[in-house]
Amino acid sequence: MNSKNNSANKIFTVPNFLSLVRLLLIPIIVWLYCIKKEYVLTAVILVVSGVTDVVDGFIARHFGLVSNLGKALDPVADKLTQLATLFCLVTRFHLMAIPIVLMFIKETIVGVTGLLVIKKTGIVCGADWHGKLTTVLLYGMIMLHIVWYNINNVASNITIAVCTAMMVLSLCLYVYRNISLIREKSKDKANKAL
Repeated sequence: MNSKNNSANKIFTVPNFLSLVRLLLIPIIVWLYCIKKEYVLTAVILVVSGVTDVVDGFIARHFGLVSNLGKALDPVADKLTQLATLFCLVTRFHLMAIPIVLMFIKETIVGVTGLLVIKKTGIVCGADWHGKLTTVLLYGMIMLHIVWYNINNVASNITIAVCTAMMVLSLCLYVYRNISLIREKSKDKANKAL
């Protein structure tokens, strides 16, 4: 139990370093896409970023290096990478504004309710299956639009619609989870008071 607490409070771990690497790749992605117009290279760097995400999760779980900082830093690196890339794409595909706005709404609501969960229960929640699926779909859509430079409107609109729908579903499920945790803790406190 003691070692679990120690790993939860660690800062300098390999997974946290890999999350930092993902943050440092963001300006490179923006520069390659918007300034250099090197779309294939942009896709390659995005794949490298995705691989570090998978590797850091694997290392954290299999070597007992899951930390509270990592639980916070990993999704921040993911979301900033996604947002930066979507902002690059919106210069060519105007409907990308929909997932951008929705992501801001989702992350704000989930972030606020997540902080309330931490405050009320002390639990730091990780990503659920629907959040992970949303990330996969979002990266798939992003990669498709980067690699398929002249993607037709139908394919573009369908992939954007699918991602948007999954983001809405994920938002609803996260809010439900967080509110349920808060209510459960409130009920426990009320029962103990009796």
